[in-house]
Amino acid sequence: MSMNNQGRPSAIPAGAASFDGVTGTVTGNRGLQIEEPLIFEQDSAGRTGVDLPDVPKVASRLGAVKPRAKVGLPGLAEPQVVRHYTRLSQKNYAIDSGFYPLGSCTMKHNPRLNEKMARLPGFSDVHPMQPVSTVQGALELMDQLAHWLKTLTGMAAVTLAPAAGAHGEMCGIMAIRAAHEAKGDTGRTKILVPESAHGTNPATAAACGYSVDAIPATADGRVDLEALKAKLGPDVAGLMLTNPNTCGLFERDIIAIAEAVHAAGGYFYCDGANFNAIVGRVRPADLGIDVMHINLHKTFSTPHGGGGPGSGPVVFAESLAPYIPVPYVTHGKDGFALVENAGDGLAFGRMKAFHGQMGMFVRALSYMLSHGADGLWQASGDAVLNANYVMARLEDVMTASFEGPCMHECLFDDRFLKGTGVTTLDMAKALIDEGFHPMTMYFPLVVHGALLIEPTETESKASLDQFVDALRALAERAKSGDVAYFQAAPRLTPRRRLDETAAARKPVLRWTPPVVAEALAAE
Repeated sequence: MSMNNQGRPSAIPAGAASFDGVTGTVTGNRGLQIEEPLIFEQDSAGRTGVDLPDVPKVASRLGAVKPRAKVGLPGLAEPQVVRHYTRLSQKNYAIDSGFYPLGSCTMKHNPRLNEKMARLPGFSDVHPMQPVSTVQGALELMDQLAHWLKTLTGMAAVTLAPAAGAHGEMCGIMAIRAAHEAKGDTGRTKILVPESAHGTNPATAAACGYSVDAIPATADGRVDLEALKAKLGPDVAGLMLTNPNTCGLFERDIIAIAEAVHAAGGYFYCDGANFNAIVGRVRPADLGIDVMHINLHKTFSTPHGGGGPGSGPVVFAESLAPYIPVPYVTHGKDGFALVENAGDGLAFGRMKAFHGQMGMFVRALSYMLSHGADGLWQASGDAVLNANYVMARLEDVMTASFEGPCMHECLFDDRFLKGTGVTTLDMAKALIDEGFHPMTMYFPLVVHGALLIEPTETESKASLDQFVDALRALAERAKSGDVAYFQAAPRLTPRRRLDETAAARKPVLRWTPPVVAEALAAE
């Protein structure tokens, strides 16, 4: 398929018998999957979905600044606009339409009960500037959510303010810095981060002014305890570690790791992105963790993706509880209140202007209360069971990176593709034609050609079997030598395989009319 200068597949040539030799249709449509041009390409002068009165002539208040002749918005009738965005939405892949096996991202079903609760008056329309006396119910919900987060983690304090997991990481590291400064221990300039950590971990440490020292992994995919101990010293402020880790494995030495970090005067930050694998079964405080963020969208099923809204509460052990940021909710004889200023001066400040994302708090608490302690215990168990089932069914045709059992996600590498001419990316593109969103590819970086699969607890055995059967068939096809099939995939998508490197490095961010584009090219 040829590409035009707008960075998208060319339109159907006049009189062409097919769009690209795959659909076999004149229109480029595939049954009910309608080919859809850009909204600007549908522009027709004078067409509009609403009649507006003529704008009266007034004197310009822009001085020497001349207004443009046209705003540049396309002219379309209302049915065209509705159809355009409906068709675009049908091209989206979502958890409501199919299995979403992204590793390390926990794309699980969002119960509709949660959505119903979030839309209740008093939650959906609450305003951050309302007087505290008028939002007592909302504050009570936040207080109850904080209570259960502390109960499930065994921690002493929690802040609900952080807007996402990475924001929560920053909150935790800022608390660690505040604690060291409060003690006058200003010589600690380094944060230790395992090589298998989420990419935001070293970025957070660097953003907070620390240098980052990587900790290698052992052959079985876990933190090398001896290498960690060798790097501990008076210059180490703390450790950032994910447990279960990004390879889908529980850190067996985590208590020894915590003891070593504490003995060196540092603090233990845990990336709680994978708390969904152990919630209801293990309390992070019992492992020696000082501070940990929790992704509500991963563990407690608030919506994930689309750029937000997110929520990344942070829980603190007694060691760091005095340094939590403001605001936070308190409960006294006069009801609930927000502490906006910490009188002791230990809090490092605020994470953002207002408290947090109310809709996410409602959804998370709804999830907790509807499941109960036994339901959360089962959810984490089912997540681990599903991941191990996928690993067991695939390990004879694909290569597991580490010996099982795994936790909530299973990790494969590309050794099974060696000599076939097929790459991890080719496998992922072929999987799209089978109707599945690909798993996470090429991450974690410590594994070559990684394929990281997280089935989540909300998938049935039937859906897992269908996914596994597709992967098994693709693995066997790759080994049979059918390289051309994989290099041409995906065939059945609205857009075929594009040059992703060029798209990332030279994105076309603005559409220009063909006549203008041709004139610019001529210049």
